[in-house]
Parts: sequence; C-alpha cells; structure tokens
Amino acid sequence: MEIKSLQLFIHLAHSLHFSKTAQAMHVSPSTLSRSIQRIEDELGAPLFIRDNRSVVLTEAGVVFKHFAMEQIEQWLLLKRSINQSKSELEGQINLYCSVTAAYSHLPPILERFRRLHPKVEIKLSTGDSAIAVDQVLDNQVDFAITAHPDNLSPRLHFIKLAEIPLSIIAPTIPCSVTQQVSQAKIDWRNVAFILPEHGAIRRRFDNWYRLLKVGKPQIYAKVAGHEALVSMVALGCGVGIAPDVVVENSPVRERVQNLLTPIRLQSFDLGICCPKTRVNEALISAFIGCVEE
Repeated sequence: MEIKSLQLFIHLAHSLHFSKTAQAMHVSPSTLSRSIQRIEDELGAPLFIRDNRSVVLTEAGVVFKHFAMEQIEQWLLLKRSINQSKSELEGQINLYCSVTAAYSHLPPILERFRRLHPKVEIKLSTGDSAIAVDQVLDNQVDFAITAHPDNLSPRLHFIKLAEIPLSIIAPTIPCSVTQQVSQAKIDWRNVAFILPEHGAIRRRFDNWYRLLKVGKPQIYAKVAGHEALVSMVALGCGVGIAPDVVVENSPVRERVQNLLTPIRLQSFDLGICCPKTRVNEALISAFIGCVEE
C-alpha cells in the first residue's frame, strides 16, 4: 500500500466525510473513492459503512486505522532520519492553527525560525482550533496551535504561549438581542446563544452556564471556528463566547460588546503541541527552540 493511500484513509477516518477529505487532501472525490476501494480489496473487508447520510468506520476500519497511523509514523521517522544526516536543516514543517492565531501568535515564531533555517519549508493550514489536537494525533501536521486540552494526551508535548481570557459577547447594533442584554438583570433563559460545536472553549461555556442555574441554554447555532462565531454575533443573531484575542483581531470588533456576567469565565492556556516521540528530531527540536526563545 502506498503512503499516500494510507494518509487519505487516516484523514477520512477522522473527517468521516468524503468531500471534505478530498478537498483537504487535494484529490478528486473519485480518486479518493478508488483509493479506499483498493485498500478494501487488498484487505478483503470493508473499512467504512456508507450511505447517503453518513460515513462510519467498521470494526476492520478501526483496527486498520491504528495500523495505518503506525506505518505513516514509521515512514516519517525514516525520512527524517535520512534528512538529519545533512549539515543544514532542510525539509518541511506542517503547521495547523486558527486564522486568528496565524497572525496573533505565529508570526514572531516563524520569523525566528526562518532566519535560522531558511531552507526549511513551512506549510500552514488554518481551520477550527477545536480539531487542532486531532490533526497532530492523526499525523496530519507536525505542530498545532491550540488551547491546552482538559485532558492532555500523554502522546503530546505542549508548550504554553499565553493565557487567553474568554468573554461573553453580544451585538451592538439595534436588535432584539441588544435589548435583552441591556436589561439590568439579563434573563439568560431566553437569550439565544451561538456556540462552538465542541472543544475546550465550548466546555468552559457549559461549565459557566451550569453555574448560572437557569436551566438549559437556547442554542441558535453551533459554529466551527471562533472568527465565524464573532461575525454571527455582530450580525445580531445572538450572544456568544469567544477568546478576547479573536474579538480584538476581528474586522467586526466594533460591532460587538463584552458583557459583564455574575460568574467569571475560566481562561485557557494557548500553546503549541507536537508528538512527544518526535521532540528530539532535528526539525522538530529546532522549531521548539524558536517557540521557547
């Protein structure tokens, strides 16, 4: 089996969406389907259960996912061990982070790294920070900027960059939401919320709302990515939770306001994580050195 086919399978096993994987891995949907079919033919067992609504891993698919991850990791180790024999660092580092982190925290790190190692190529992917850890654990990237997970995997090495406050934000434009939050005592039971789909920040919201003791929140929408969430709040769709750094760097920051709440939201540690087994590799170690500088 080709390494590329294994990488396609691993991404699909994580996304469970053929179109998203095809787009992310820069292949056509038909190429992706043929690649998965070839693996299934070689194994003599289906890896996915597919219908018009969903894609689910079979038992054989779960077993094969562990095998594929090990094979990819061994291949990467082999390539890097060969490259490490060169006097000047070369190769590629793959990074994943949110759009905001790409210009709030990443630039000084990349500036230092490129100054020291100009022959190393940097490949950056941006998206929802809630899936950043999975990107690293599934060997899709070498490093990811993310909130410190509530339960950090023993497979990860985490380097703290900053402590990030969180705020409950509301629109400033005249609308029903603005009227609700302008009351002396906000009736949180009737406030529409726009929330992250999952991740550490969503869990902080759930803890915060539970402490209010006002029942279940009214969820207007679940959004992937805090930048989109801030934009929806600015449009008057509801109230949301967002890291202060995202709001400060948002093009619609003048159209949202921070709300004073009776219970303080728990901040989170923002950092860079990578596989713990790779911290002594030349490229990884060099990048970590620029992060810690």
